Amino acid sequence: MSATALETVVRYEPRGAALAMFKNRSAELALAGPAGTGKSLACLFRLHLTALNNPGARFLIVRKTAVSLGSTTLVTFENKVIKAAMAAGIVRWYGGSPREAPCYKYSDGSVIVVGGMDKPEKIMSSEYDMIFADEATELTVDDWEAMGTRLRHGVLPWQQQLAACNPAHPTHWIKQRADQQGLVMLHSRHRDNLAYVNADGSYTPAGQAYMAKLDALTGIRRMRLYEGRWAAAEGLVYEGWDPAVHLVDRLPKGSEPWRRIWGIDFGYSNPFVLQCWAEDPDGRLWLYREMYFTKRLVEDHAKQIKSIVCLPNGAWREPKPRAIVADHDAEDRATFERHFGMSTKPAHKSVSDGIQAMQARLKVQPDGKPRMFVVRDSLVEIDPALAEAKKPTCFAEEIVGYVWPSGAKADKREAPVKEDDHSMDTGRYVVADRDLGARPGIRIMR
Repeated sequence: MSATALETVVRYEPRGAALAMFKNRSAELALAGPAGTGKSLACLFRLHLTALNNPGARFLIVRKTAVSLGSTTLVTFENKVIKAAMAAGIVRWYGGSPREAPCYKYSDGSVIVVGGMDKPEKIMSSEYDMIFADEATELTVDDWEAMGTRLRHGVLPWQQQLAACNPAHPTHWIKQRADQQGLVMLHSRHRDNLAYVNADGSYTPAGQAYMAKLDALTGIRRMRLYEGRWAAAEGLVYEGWDPAVHLVDRLPKGSEPWRRIWGIDFGYSNPFVLQCWAEDPDGRLWLYREMYFTKRLVEDHAKQIKSIVCLPNGAWREPKPRAIVADHDAEDRATFERHFGMSTKPAHKSVSDGIQAMQARLKVQPDGKPRMFVVRDSLVEIDPALAEAKKPTCFAEEIVGYVWPSGAKADKREAPVKEDDHSMDTGRYVVADRDLGARPGIRIMR
């Protein structure tokens, strides 16, 4: 006979902002702060404990995409929050059906539904008592407000929307909503995390290692992830980048026959980057696949991308790229060509005009659309070493920290800071090949 919720012992000691969150019943509540303060863990424990003590209640755990939810938030939930309850049979996983979304079912009748806002059909067709949005800066304000309309289940005497996030730019809708529209923001700090900080304020061994990684960060990532500041990078190269505009959930319907162009920036200690872009009939470019990985051989990258785009019999699952534009390293190009079976062409390496071409594509045109989009889940796999070091892992993470040099070199603006720029280089190669490649190299003398 399985244990009941009333017999369950949950061991968790909330501190600081996490403790304040447990006591707060505001309709909209955000737990915000630098990386590693235990924000998501606190919110997950809040849902779990509320589910154990309120039979028949309904909850939702959500991220912008279902894939990112399964690989991050739910791993934490199962390993650190509900592991004992699942072992005791108090909580069981249900994988979903055509009629019901995937969820965790409690023995007292409570349910925690999980899903992504990229596929909202099932999760938005139900009603909830509490909703937790992890990495909430990925969401749009429309996502947030739409989720709020589903808080009407009525089993709890209050309904609440929870969010956990690292700081983003100071004009982000979460910051603005907290400043002006009633969202309560609690500021989480590293001392709130029992795993990293002892009661006397000293760091645990794990905390010492983690804080050393954060302390090594530079620029905008240091300001947000280490200092916990809602800040924008100074001297941003691509000021026109707006995640709400340029990040999309998927390629549009009918994109299957669109022309393709790929870009490659070789690396080993630094990331190897391969990007697959699709060009729509109006000439817009869509980044729909990206490989961004360190310490892996070029031949292994070539074999991996081949397994993705080709069937076992060699037939292609998608259109072949009209060009593979690559960094100039002759040995790496030859290795990739030998193992992938297609030739590459040297990239247009001029930085200044390539950046100008990228900037032009990011601008929103009179039709209301930019000339470039990035599919949110384009990354093939996250490099765990980069993620652990809090380094960029993809195009969307690089671009917000890609800056011009400061100080004496700032006036020239000939080349950005040469750091964490591998995806930016690759994207620039593709755009330059598309937009600058046909320009004749002729100088007219008068």
